[in-house]
Amino acid sequence: MSEIWAIIVLHQIVFQGMFALKNILLKLKTGEQIRGKNIEATLSIAFFILFVGVTLAIAYFDPSFGLVNLVDGPIALAIGFALLGLNLLISIASLVGLRDSWRVGVIENQKTELVTTGIYQFSRNPYFASYLIMFAAYTTLMQNIILLILSLIGFLFIHKMIMKEERYLTNTHGGTYLAYKKKAPRYIFPDILGQS
Repeated sequence: MSEIWAIIVLHQIVFQGMFALKNILLKLKTGEQIRGKNIEATLSIAFFILFVGVTLAIAYFDPSFGLVNLVDGPIALAIGFALLGLNLLISIASLVGLRDSWRVGVIENQKTELVTTGIYQFSRNPYFASYLIMFAAYTTLMQNIILLILSLIGFLFIHKMIMKEERYLTNTHGGTYLAYKKKAPRYIFPDILGQS
């Protein structure tokens, strides 16, 4: 068993623990459904579980499986740890900032407040961006080609969820959301895929 395995387990306990706590507390507070029952959310959750499972399996059983040494180990560790820290900071800011509007997947029959302040003034989807950062962190820590391929697939799942959410928010909030789209990028940096 490698030290990386233990780091990833600890990170998942914190990362998923924050997510679960937010869902439980919000469900108790509002009494409303928190998780949308749609295919995009279900497939993305299944993929996240797969990605973390593959990462842990490689780290535990054979860290050399799929290894591509692009940078020295200490540099990969430093970059990986920095990305894990960034992942947790963005996650916390996202979970706190969205307040009672937090949902897992789109719930068509609910209308929540559109949040455009805090971290949401810099990204329309910071929590999704935190998953992308997590993919990058694990891939960097392990320097693993399999995780890189899975990360690219994960981006596609996340992008599909975001596109569904954007359609819902446009239909629900109309011009207010369209104006917000012009101010905040879809991910973290200015829109790299030409989207608005």
